[in-house]
Amino acid sequence: MSKETVETYFPQIADIHQAAKIIAQVAEETPLQQSIRYSKAYGANIFLKREDLHRVRSYKIRGAYNKISSLSKEQLDSGVVCASAGNHAQGVAFACSHLKVKGTIYMPVVTPKQKIDQTKMFGGDWVKVVLEGDTFDDSNRAAQKYCEHEEKTFVHPFDDEKIIEGQATVGLEILEQSDVPIDYLFVAVGGGGLASGLCGAFQALSPKTKIIGVEPEGAPSMKRSIAEGNLVQLGTIDKFVDGAAVQQVGRLTYTICRDHLYKMETVPEGKVCQTILDLYNRDAIVVEPAGALTIAALDNFAEEIKGKNVVCVVSGSNNDITRTAEIKERALLYANLKHYFIVRFPQRPGALKEFVADILGPDDDITHFEYSKKSSRENAPAVVGIELKSADDLEPLIHRMKANNFFGDYLNDKPDLFQYLV
Repeated sequence: MSKETVETYFPQIADIHQAAKIIAQVAEETPLQQSIRYSKAYGANIFLKREDLHRVRSYKIRGAYNKISSLSKEQLDSGVVCASAGNHAQGVAFACSHLKVKGTIYMPVVTPKQKIDQTKMFGGDWVKVVLEGDTFDDSNRAAQKYCEHEEKTFVHPFDDEKIIEGQATVGLEILEQSDVPIDYLFVAVGGGGLASGLCGAFQALSPKTKIIGVEPEGAPSMKRSIAEGNLVQLGTIDKFVDGAAVQQVGRLTYTICRDHLYKMETVPEGKVCQTILDLYNRDAIVVEPAGALTIAALDNFAEEIKGKNVVCVVSGSNNDITRTAEIKERALLYANLKHYFIVRFPQRPGALKEFVADILGPDDDITHFEYSKKSSRENAPAVVGIELKSADDLEPLIHRMKANNFFGDYLNDKPDLFQYLV
């Protein structure tokens, strides 16, 4: 799709103020908090806009309520349909229950159970949840097909004027709450609704603020689209950062972000995981992967933001505790502290004891071990996961394994094998 054929729209400040009045009926203002820890770490004034503290635990209640409130009585009576990876679903569910509107909500099958349960809780008898497809895009296609067939109104999670204007109210609050001019604003980008809304608010009220969009490295749909000058649909994506992993951003949002963002940045999923753990362990803040994106990107701008006033939008906290093991695993892999090997153990008594005593370092820990003696060969393979205290311990470990004929293969850099372990 060329630039000329992409729809053009830009949120106007009057419409954003009107959205703020509507949203005030159900959503309290979220705090803008200075982070002492991150401010010291980066030599800047780092503020966190705590959108994770909404009753639905994300900013999505803003756009969903603004959109559904704008519908005609006929549309409301017919009911609404949406597709969501979780947070938009909860916003729509809450709006449906509050406004007494029937809603059908499509979510990917892989959506964390916590988000599904929350959606059902907020919607009560007013919503029906349908699990369809492996990605948001799969659910979105199914939802739109159902919507057309049943002649209901589709509530898009990001590519809609009323949705964008609702999300833009985050920007109004930031500017009203801040006593200093905002130099940099970091915002997570999935479909681009929040980023587009912030562009509208800041263009009108603080045009010198540099707005930086942040995507997960495994789903860079906005960055790719802007770089190529076309609306790009990614073939495959890493779905881990489920709140910001879409194969294609919106037509409206693409144009706004292309023309008004200062920069698009991506961060590795492992870095996001480490940020989640740091926020929980050191700040007692619970965030979902998408909610950690903006903070995870700060390292990439460490020199540029020194001495500046910086706001990171913490977009949501709908994290499922059952994902903790995977989050820790990804963080360790990113830090180069978790490694998987095929270890060839000699078929003799004491081989394992020798490996633990003489091959492993004093601070190394075995966290995964799969071994089965199936033949009378001289050496039998085992898949072994080892956690190191320091990344510098890897090369000495491999050297000892090779010198003593234990080394079979290193699996971290072999995706076809590695995907079965992680």
